[in-house]
Amino acid sequence: MRFFATTTPALSFVLALSLAGCSANNPQVQDTKQIQAPADKIIKADKFTHANYDKVRMTHLSLNLDVNFDEKVLDGTATINFKLVDPTATVLQLDTKDLTIRSVEGLGADGQWRGIDYTLGERDDVLGSKLTIPFREGMNKVRIDYRTSPKAEGLQWLSPAQTAGKKHPYLFSQAQALNARTMTPVQDTPAVRITYDATLRVPDGLLPLMSAEQGAMDENGEYHFKMPQPIPSYLLAIAVGDIKFKAINDHIGVYAESYILDAAAEEFSETPMMEVANTKLYGPYRWGRYDLIVLPPSFPFGGMENPRLSFMTPTLIAGDKSLTNVVAHELAHSWSGNLVTNSSWLDAWLNEGVTSYVENRVMEELYGEGRAVMEQVLALDDLMRDLRAAKRPALTHLKMPADLAHPDDAFTQITYAKGQFFLQFLEQRFGRDEFDAFLKKYFDDFAFQSLSTEEFIKYLHDELHVKNPDALTSAELKAWVYGPGLPDSFITPKSDAFAKVDAVREAWLGGAAAEETANWSTHEWLHFLNKMPVGLSEDQFERLDSAFKFTGMQNAEIAFAWYMQAIKGGYGAVDTQLENFLMSVGRGKFIYRLYAELAKRDEDTRTEAKRIYKNARPGYHPIAQRRIDAIFAKYAGG
Repeated sequence: MRFFATTTPALSFVLALSLAGCSANNPQVQDTKQIQAPADKIIKADKFTHANYDKVRMTHLSLNLDVNFDEKVLDGTATINFKLVDPTATVLQLDTKDLTIRSVEGLGADGQWRGIDYTLGERDDVLGSKLTIPFREGMNKVRIDYRTSPKAEGLQWLSPAQTAGKKHPYLFSQAQALNARTMTPVQDTPAVRITYDATLRVPDGLLPLMSAEQGAMDENGEYHFKMPQPIPSYLLAIAVGDIKFKAINDHIGVYAESYILDAAAEEFSETPMMEVANTKLYGPYRWGRYDLIVLPPSFPFGGMENPRLSFMTPTLIAGDKSLTNVVAHELAHSWSGNLVTNSSWLDAWLNEGVTSYVENRVMEELYGEGRAVMEQVLALDDLMRDLRAAKRPALTHLKMPADLAHPDDAFTQITYAKGQFFLQFLEQRFGRDEFDAFLKKYFDDFAFQSLSTEEFIKYLHDELHVKNPDALTSAELKAWVYGPGLPDSFITPKSDAFAKVDAVREAWLGGAAAEETANWSTHEWLHFLNKMPVGLSEDQFERLDSAFKFTGMQNAEIAFAWYMQAIKGGYGAVDTQLENFLMSVGRGKFIYRLYAELAKRDEDTRTEAKRIYKNARPGYHPIAQRRIDAIFAKYAGG
């Protein structure tokens, strides 16, 4: 069964009625064994947008921009095509945040552009400002002359000194979740999908890239880009810098600064194998090329799934391909997230949880069940930490609560790992072959569309559950999706490899030498360190460091795990290398927890952490700056 691209108010109303008719008080539920979503969980619109997309909907965006490094702005025009959803609509409402709007024009039925008196609403700290554009009958295109703010949260401008080459500046974007509106006027909601094209002008010697078909420089010194597949706005992306390219095969390659290009191409050389595994399991790759770009260290995430051009952190370059599950994750988004998208950030698990499941299946396909299970166990450890840290039970539901303050609050391991384990639960109940066929059909039936949790549940019932109604009860489904924590039906993954690691750790704690570690993977080292007991002695820390050379090691994941243990144990010998790590790594997964652990210890440690942060802050992404500012504000001394 095929659904509409988004949950319009009309569809939500019909769905609410149908689900309300099968309420918990209706005895037909037990008779039909229908799995269903509670009617009160249906959200009729995306609360994180000003856009009136239920009445007027963007269809295409055309950008014509100068990339101005001197002023740290994008400057030019955005031309927006739109269509009426409601024939009585008379205004187009767009999202903006900290944009300077100079003028708005509309294209009349006579082919002439004419000025429009627009309204820019008051600024909201989360949503930005609503841009309201009245239009005449027959008008379906507007052109907005604007420029971004030098402090736009979705753009990071790096000086030459902040790059590896030290000669040229660098720009990269991060639009997810609400930052596309800091780059261009747009209906900034995953419920709306658009095609786009762009013309960019950049300083000599720099290469611009976008999440689109890449274009070479023309005779006028301009670069042209085209994205023919409809994407949600959070997948708009741009990078400009002294960037080089190296091919992996005929349609996959790596962009990076020269210093890391060869190492990155080697580290990611198995990406074609991952694409083959994804295609075998879930159908064709539909985006043309798949390239990766290794960004400067200030990139705040492990990866970002921008279509045709995944953004990657340099912390993945470990030299042994041990951290490439992040590549598998971003590639998997080409099916779950980019191809089939959550219609609201309250449904973010439909992007990240499904992708984490697909990633894990690909890792099993390529590297065996043992590695896949180790990664499940590590994911469970992270999930349990986030469950303990959750401010309230509703934030541990897969479907985020309607009063979620900011979409960033949805991007925890509840969304990723709990979502993954929910799909593993469904696989166990319905059988792998049946569930694989279901998921492949799901990607095909909803290709280039957005949907809600409730639409997923109805599709699950119609396509899979009706064939095997005894496999899953409505109560079990509700416990997973709308209940706190992990439900009773969760089956804890167990790794034989980790059991051996546990034995080595216990022997080492008892004074024995750890001689069985030569061939350990990153996953085994992480388990070894993460499960160390609290309260290691100075001597034990020295023995660990002497035996395994953790302090200052290249593998960022292991180094981070070690520094976390050292901070908790007060092992000061790491201080210099820890500061170097915080000064050179901008990945939020690492620096948020390190700063939080430092900030909560004592006043002297907090003061030292503030000193490091003051020096490191200019090199961090605005997203990271906001998060770390909040960490220090939480503790005494602000």
